[in-house]
Amino acid sequence: MGYEISRHLASLGMHVVIAGNVEEEGLDAVKKIQEEAGEGRVEFLYLNLASLKSVRQFVQRFKSTGLPLHVLVNNAGVMLLPQGQTEEGFEVHFGLNYLGHFLLTNLLLDALKRSGKHGTCSRIVNMSSATHYGGRMIMDDLNGRSCYSAHGSYSQSKLALVLFTYHLQDMLTVGGYHVTSNAVDPGMVDTNLYENLCGPAQLAKAPVAKLLFRTPAQGASTAIYAATASEMEEVGGCYLFNGCKTASSESSYDTELQAELWKKSCALVGL
Repeated sequence: MGYEISRHLASLGMHVVIAGNVEEEGLDAVKKIQEEAGEGRVEFLYLNLASLKSVRQFVQRFKSTGLPLHVLVNNAGVMLLPQGQTEEGFEVHFGLNYLGHFLLTNLLLDALKRSGKHGTCSRIVNMSSATHYGGRMIMDDLNGRSCYSAHGSYSQSKLALVLFTYHLQDMLTVGGYHVTSNAVDPGMVDTNLYENLCGPAQLAKAPVAKLLFRTPAQGASTAIYAATASEMEEVGGCYLFNGCKTASSESSYDTELQAELWKKSCALVGL
């Protein structure tokens, strides 16, 4: 989906920076997009969201370019991995899907604030998932050490992104900044996120995916809508599915939980 989002933004004439942790794939994406992008520019910068050090290095490299930042799409993610840790020792779903994006967004906020203007807000788009509806924030065990569940950890990370989206929007609104923050649900998309399903599930998925799953281009459509649609100008704090505002989980609207997660996240990443 990241490729499809980048391709579409470049086709609109935007200067797109693709961030990823596999340089060969990133450069290949740049080459393909450049061949059809028209007026848009596209480049690749290395970023490993499972390393907070890498996040900080990426932000330094981006800021050194002097480019404005009008759209930030937090799209990276892993799903249903065996128990593992990021470079700093965080559970991998929580660390990569959420904490890495949390730090990245916060370190780029000044660039987003400078770039946003009345009538042309900067936009932050966080890729969540319908699995967040079943997510629970275990605030005293965010790393799932007491009882690990791959699905539970994944759904928790996606709920964390929605809580983060809403609290960030509240802070931006209070500060009077021309920056919006929205969460999107791409639906069930046929990508390699499902490669960690067990053997029988993998076999069952193949025929089902062709019938029921969305293509990456279809899955990317709501993120593209949030990033570019004129009707989303100055509209933030939304959960979007199929290009429409949709109610997220009840717990995601808990302002005390939002604030608690924000405070704990700042401590964990050193902000």
